[in-house]
Amino acid sequence: MLARLRREFDIADLVLYLIGLGLLIAIVYGSIVTLSSGKYTTAQWLNFIIFGLAQGGIYALIALGYTMVYGILGMINFAHGEFFMMGSFGAFFTTAALAEMGFLERNPILSILLMMVVAMTVSAAVAVLSERIAYRPLRRAPRLVPLITAIGVSYFLQYTARGLFGSSVKAFPNIPALSGAVQLGPIAIQRSQIAVFVVVALMLLSLYFIVQRTKVGRAIRSVAEDKDAAALMGVDVDRTIALTFLIGGIMAGAAGVMYGIVFRQASFWMGFVPGLKAFTAAVLGGIGNIAGAVLGGISLGVVESIGPSLFLDGLGIAAPHQLKDAIAFTVLVLILIFRPTGLLGERLSKRA
Repeated sequence: MLARLRREFDIADLVLYLIGLGLLIAIVYGSIVTLSSGKYTTAQWLNFIIFGLAQGGIYALIALGYTMVYGILGMINFAHGEFFMMGSFGAFFTTAALAEMGFLERNPILSILLMMVVAMTVSAAVAVLSERIAYRPLRRAPRLVPLITAIGVSYFLQYTARGLFGSSVKAFPNIPALSGAVQLGPIAIQRSQIAVFVVVALMLLSLYFIVQRTKVGRAIRSVAEDKDAAALMGVDVDRTIALTFLIGGIMAGAAGVMYGIVFRQASFWMGFVPGLKAFTAAVLGGIGNIAGAVLGGISLGVVESIGPSLFLDGLGIAAPHQLKDAIAFTVLVLILIFRPTGLLGERLSKRA
């Protein structure tokens, strides 16, 4: 009986590897066909990469929340995409109010800072309340229970936002200071993308400083390593976990502002797809690994940006850019088949 089960698992693994190998062959073939055709210029490829880096930076900020919570609790918080969504709505209403007063045009930098503060405050508050009300009572429960609860929190926040803000897609007001592009030779970089690069870099440096150079960071790393041992050494475990949710919420709020600036829209379901892609980025880099989340987010953003033109176009697929979401999840499948631990594959406690 055991030998039969072992053979069945071996066959299943072989089938998965063959599927993954087939996907890789298709990707390589499509890429060769596209590059040999000369359909896209060097400037176009560079623009794809720049957009991918900006998009990947947003994914990285969201992915940090997933990876930090997993690193400290071993739980996938599927409601994290909704923390991002609530922060984006905070930024939207702040921007709309500032635009109506004319303050947005007169003081664009201060307006963006106000948007960031409001969005990060909203996301952090929702994250901490979710941890205190929904997750903390289940701290000792089987791992499946918090996972199901996280899905419930996700739906609760989605439909709370729908009830409060409506079901229509809301357009972010235009920020004049971030309109247009900066020309660098053959490359045109949008000012909104430059803003994303600056904010993402500042947020990542701030997170590195907090985790590596402060008592809070040491507490987070110790709780991620061993909660009971950390408690015996005087670390307040509940407070540290709440701070982890707080930091993840702040990162999600910053991502919500950047998403609004780049894509200029907000809706009650906007956290679902970016949330899944950020989770994919966290798995791609190595779930529980802060550096892996950043690497995974940026890599996924670039692959998603150039993928439709690079390998789907070469395979003769009509309207390849409509399948860009499928590329993200194809990357997830390939990673799970060939390197299930991710690119870096270490937990928060060992790498942070």
